Amino acid sequence: MTTRNMGPVDAIWLHMDSPENLMVIDSLMVLDGSVDWDRVVGLLERELIERYRPFAQRVTAPRFRLGPPRWRDDPDFTLERQLVRHRLPDGDDDTLQRYVESQLVQPLPKDRPLWQAHLIDGYRHGAVLYSRIHHCMADGLALNQVMLSLTSATADGDLGTGEPAAGPATDARRGEFLPSAASVGRAVTAPIRWARRIPDLFSLQTAYGGVQAVTAALRQAERLGKITNKLFLADPPVGPLSGSPGVAKRAVWAEPFALADVKRLGRHTGTTVNDVLMATVAGALGTYVAGRDGRRRDLPTMVPVNVRPLDAPLPAELGNDFALVVVEYPSATEELLERIAQTHRRMEEIKNSAEVPIVFSTIWAIGQTTKEIERLLVDFFSSKAIGVTTNVPGPRGSRYLAGTRIRGTLAWVPTAGDQTLGISVFTYDGTVWVGFKADQRRVPDPEALVAAFDAEVKEMARLAQAV
Repeated sequence: MTTRNMGPVDAIWLHMDSPENLMVIDSLMVLDGSVDWDRVVGLLERELIERYRPFAQRVTAPRFRLGPPRWRDDPDFTLERQLVRHRLPDGDDDTLQRYVESQLVQPLPKDRPLWQAHLIDGYRHGAVLYSRIHHCMADGLALNQVMLSLTSATADGDLGTGEPAAGPATDARRGEFLPSAASVGRAVTAPIRWARRIPDLFSLQTAYGGVQAVTAALRQAERLGKITNKLFLADPPVGPLSGSPGVAKRAVWAEPFALADVKRLGRHTGTTVNDVLMATVAGALGTYVAGRDGRRRDLPTMVPVNVRPLDAPLPAELGNDFALVVVEYPSATEELLERIAQTHRRMEEIKNSAEVPIVFSTIWAIGQTTKEIERLLVDFFSSKAIGVTTNVPGPRGSRYLAGTRIRGTLAWVPTAGDQTLGISVFTYDGTVWVGFKADQRRVPDPEALVAAFDAEVKEMARLAQAV
């Protein structure tokens, strides 16, 4: 029987579970036709169970409440216990939406590995693979690679053609907002380098060099001060999206749209795909809150930033290797091009600061405390944002699951504490898919948010075609 301690960051996600916000990453692959589920089960066995240990392990509490939780091989494990077979009575979007929403409030059973795969028939003219995976197993970017390993570039690619597993080196492109491993390394060591130079900076051996050094030191201190203020001193957001969440959640999504328009507008403005997409979301949020209390305002969201080398294979233990940074959506600004410019400036400031290593170090330190202290600190930090926004880059071309083409992918990301809105962006085969997970108490009409987003997408496409 294999056992191992859970890592401190993974333990945080385990302990953050609450009835109001379950720490489960929900995602689905929409398939173009019917699928051979027996073939899919074989893929799950080969690509998940045999390759990644948490998929066949249970979480056990530490003895006498001392120490971290532990992963332990599940003695009763069978793949069938992790699977849910379902046929939708009606094949429309509303029926699928109601099914997903019924699952969002269901905790994963603790007497088995913390994941499920729902094999769903009857959606439109095809099927859906709907997965529910607890965040303590891995972060979203890692789980995206795991799920991509089930797919192939051809209809018979999983039948022994020798095709390499999907992953960042073969199918996924680098996320626009994700820093490189080198840039993360520089950011991690930057505060140390500055601390070592403090005596020299103020020695003023030469007037010109001394002034330059002091100016640089003051600029760095100002940046660190801004980060400290954002993380520790900023007030919680106010407005229609703020307040204590309830248990019920809504799962909605926008119509997929062309990635080419996003890229074209990004090239025209000298910004990134992520900048354009976030600015588009910002406009929808501004419209939504203005429709509720008459006032557009900037809204803070938490954005995950990968710190795992993208070209390295995933470890068998998986785990979480990312930081969460706070980004202000420029939702108070009505004009899209100005929102894009503001988003770009704010993202660049984060990339060129020490915020990522500071946040990652803080998360790791919190994971070394007790469950009760973790909860207190996580609630404190999560209160700085309305929710979480993810942007996961998927394959550039079509992929197949057990011989059936994947039409698209949606996800609904977990939020913590008093956060009320999760936004997940996924790019796949030249299209962009966006899912919204909304707290029903605070956001009872997420369809209005989707409608506002669809309007922003049309404006983005119009501007892109005009340049």
